[in-house]
Amino acid sequence: MRIDILTAVPELLEGFFDKSILGRAQKKGLAEIYVHNLRDYTTDKHGRLDDYPFGGFPGMVMQCQPIDDCISKLKSERNYDEIIFVTPDGEQFDQPMANELSLKGNIIILCGHYKGIDYRIREHLVTKEVSLGDFVLTGGELVAACMADAIVRVIPGAIGDEQSALSDSFQDNLLAAPIYTRPADYKGWKVPEILLSGNQAKIAEWEMQQSLERTRQLRPDLLDGKI
Repeated sequence: MRIDILTAVPELLEGFFDKSILGRAQKKGLAEIYVHNLRDYTTDKHGRLDDYPFGGFPGMVMQCQPIDDCISKLKSERNYDEIIFVTPDGEQFDQPMANELSLKGNIIILCGHYKGIDYRIREHLVTKEVSLGDFVLTGGELVAACMADAIVRVIPGAIGDEQSALSDSFQDNLLAAPIYTRPADYKGWKVPEILLSGNQAKIAEWEMQQSLERTRQLRPDLLDGKI
């Protein structure tokens, strides 16, 4: 798949996508991630992207023209399944959405900055609006980075052990069970005996019980009356 990220501050994303799982996924040809500087598309001689909002509201607003021109250029080169704007008032990003987006061919992620973007872009170009949570960041770059990471890591082949991604928290609407590694006894802190037993059926039963218990305690909203 291909992810194009549009931003006013590309420096915030430098180096993030060529490391770890994201870097390996791109080297394997499983994903392509490109960061586009919206200042390259402005017609303002000073490279400005923003202007004062109509109505006398506070703050500055990103203009239509650079965003429209950048998206139009990309759309002239390929088809896009989604044009996503990251915004605090968007749909909550979660694991099911990451899974769904990982099946797409090409997506654009538009990062807002300043007070936001001219609403006409949202009305006429954006196909999906996504939020990372009920809080406000300086810009959408961190959200775009988190989304790209969550999306790419579940593409088959991105992680060496594909079962690892499938057993992550939220994949089955449950939190993951506790995990341990060697040594089995550290300062008297011992690994649960069941995990050392080699009895895979019992271990699977323990894992499910732990997942349910942790979800009840920490995120009961995820159960939503399912049990």
